[in-house]
Amino acid sequence: MSGEPSVPAPRTASRPQGPCVLLKHGEIFLKGRNRHLFTERLHDNLRAALRGIGGSTWIKTAQNVTVLGGEVPQEALLERARRVIGFNSVEPAVRVPSDLDSITAAAVDALGGGTRNGATFAVRARRRDKQFPLTSSQVDAHIGARVLARVPGLRVDLARPDVTLAVEIDRKETYLSWRRLPGLSGLPVGSSGRALVLLSGGYDSPVAAHRAMRRGLACDFVHFNGAPYTNPSSVYKAYALARELNRYQPPGALHVIALGKAQKQLAVAGAGRLQVVAQRRLMVRTASALAARTGAEALVTGDSLGQVASQTLANMVAVDEAAALPVLRPLIGWDKQEIIDEAGSIGTAGISVLPDEDCCSLLAPPRVSTRAGLPQLRSVEKRLDLDEVVEALVASAQVHRPGEEVDEPAQARECRPPVRT
Repeated sequence: MSGEPSVPAPRTASRPQGPCVLLKHGEIFLKGRNRHLFTERLHDNLRAALRGIGGSTWIKTAQNVTVLGGEVPQEALLERARRVIGFNSVEPAVRVPSDLDSITAAAVDALGGGTRNGATFAVRARRRDKQFPLTSSQVDAHIGARVLARVPGLRVDLARPDVTLAVEIDRKETYLSWRRLPGLSGLPVGSSGRALVLLSGGYDSPVAAHRAMRRGLACDFVHFNGAPYTNPSSVYKAYALARELNRYQPPGALHVIALGKAQKQLAVAGAGRLQVVAQRRLMVRTASALAARTGAEALVTGDSLGQVASQTLANMVAVDEAAALPVLRPLIGWDKQEIIDEAGSIGTAGISVLPDEDCCSLLAPPRVSTRAGLPQLRSVEKRLDLDEVVEALVASAQVHRPGEEVDEPAQARECRPPVRT
């Protein structure tokens, strides 16, 4: 046909081919000389997510793209990969040798298999290998013409196609994809350091933990329950929440601390309307001491400004004054419905809605102070030996590892230093 580019002879011998998954890198694309460190962390997290998948897998790095494949179903690879933070998109694909005949045949198979009659398509080729004999636009035209000739019922629409066939040509292999699933984006978990999340059984703190992970923080968890004055239902919820959250990161530990007796001590000391804020101060003191043992560099809470009486600006300032580490609040500007919607998308909402006995409501006064004064709080705390109370609480912590396949205390938690930007 006049004007059609000639088809070159195959450039490579027959190579392994078949289904794979393309993982497009997110924010690490913007990093400079230490980008490789972020990529290594990202791949470590991907390997952790693939543990126990039931077959061998392989990972290959291209330019700002990770290619994932193996002897397991493609859908299983997709499910695991979509939970790894740091990829902008996850695309089921097929890889073939980088010769035009193989690429064209794969394109015809892809668009001819299950594409509805009357659908529109477009081809978008990208040459990572600039030595490929045809330009990207020539590849588009060649594949488009072959598809139209061999797949009846399809039409070309370059502006708003129903299906976009992406063709990425590398030196030895070419990847074709026609479905793009959103990834979680963000920074690889662990690239920003380690944090300790104050995990309750509600909607807020799990969403805050997930948001912290997306900024590169590996998270451990601490849950305060009201034992011996409450039942263990909140502990079961915390375990289930931590297990769900650990699907997005190499599993972090869950520390469970019985706070009930210490709460009663605060009440006996005359906390009154300051009881809830005093409890929160005790929690962050204890969490700070625990963080010193776990290597965490910050605390994370699910506070949202003004959502409840204990989360006014004045009360947050009072709580922060008792912490030995920065207190991060990823949800500070979110409203409740936004938090509930996010909990639904990350898989924690169904757990958070379950009933439990929350330690925060234990011994809570009918009216909570919205502007707790530091002098009054310190006066209440002086009636307790806080150092002794905190030491006893940390020593009593029960440690669980939700989501770990094997109980390997030494091997299961690789504590790499954070990647410095």
